Amino acid sequence: MNDSPDRARPHRKVLADQLTAAGAIRTRPWVDAFADVPRHLFVPRWYEQEADARGITVWCERQATGTDADLAAVYRDQTLVTALDPATAEQVDETAWTGIPTSSSTLPSLMARMLEDLAVEDGHRVLEIGTGTGYNAALLSHRIGEHLVHSMDIDPALVGTARQRLAEAGFVPQLAVGDGSHGHPAGGTFDRIIATCSVPAVPDAWLDHSKPGTLVLTDLNLGIEGGLVTLRVDGSRRAVGHFAATCGRFMAARTDATSYPAPQWPDRAPTADTRPTTVTAADIRANYPLGLLLAFHLPGAQLVHHIDEAGAMALQLQHPDGSWARAPLADGPATVTHGGVRDLWQQVEAAWQWWNDAGRPSQDRFGYAREPDGRAYAWHIPDGTRWDLPARA
Repeated sequence: MNDSPDRARPHRKVLADQLTAAGAIRTRPWVDAFADVPRHLFVPRWYEQEADARGITVWCERQATGTDADLAAVYRDQTLVTALDPATAEQVDETAWTGIPTSSSTLPSLMARMLEDLAVEDGHRVLEIGTGTGYNAALLSHRIGEHLVHSMDIDPALVGTARQRLAEAGFVPQLAVGDGSHGHPAGGTFDRIIATCSVPAVPDAWLDHSKPGTLVLTDLNLGIEGGLVTLRVDGSRRAVGHFAATCGRFMAARTDATSYPAPQWPDRAPTADTRPTTVTAADIRANYPLGLLLAFHLPGAQLVHHIDEAGAMALQLQHPDGSWARAPLADGPATVTHGGVRDLWQQVEAAWQWWNDAGRPSQDRFGYAREPDGRAYAWHIPDGTRWDLPARA
């Protein structure tokens, strides 16, 4: 894109002002970073979902041509999908595709809240897991200096493109290719570690990169739900903290540049039973902290959408042991249909009862700890109620 950065400056200022007014930016250094770093250099093309002539939702490619309308589109507070999984992407016409997103430029307000929560200070050495477009690395470079920013990604092509765009924006942070869950190839310790991908548990390598006082900010994918956690590492390599008030989810970390994790489930039991329930699918969809609590109660389970032969949609809870439960999303009697070796929905009803009895706590009232031996658990901060979680990643 050949636009002068000065042409985009008013759009950057508008974005910085909006993020400040919304409370996403709370300190002057990040106002300056968002007002100065050119997002349009990192997102010259992106995909937006639209319905085609058949009414099917597809990904339509957008390219920034340098007009004010294009710049305004790039500087929206909106996630911009920048890549689709080559294994699932299928071109349906000149500018439209179907497929699964694999990379994006994150919602700027989420980026700002996470960067503020990271609490970086002058002189801090930062490790970023998930380079992506390079925009976040540029913001960090603006804040603390490019020599202190280390960023890595599993995809060599992404890293190469990010390096070029960072240089065009005037930044040369330390970039590396590799599986971030295994740590940075150069080793060393960092004052801050931030991941823009989700992991099932905090990896050993991140603790190896930590020193007493290191802050780790990542998205934990616990199955049914997950969320951002802010953890402080102590001298024994124990990481303790809590789920953040900031809500945000990221794509799952990949183990190589071409694999995109997908859960595999055993065949469901052919028999099923339907019964009344005290918890509806709408209750779960409307209450994010409840979903997080369900993940504590049922580690390893997943919550997905299900459409039957008649087109009726439901939320389906499923577990690797073959058990499943399905609650309709349509209005009507509160019922659940379940099958398998156990009635999973009993756990949903127990979690619902606990959450209401506890005063419906928000997600930041739950702590998270990752022990040096790999064990992990969550707890309700006010009363100490504890749930064991999957161990090391």
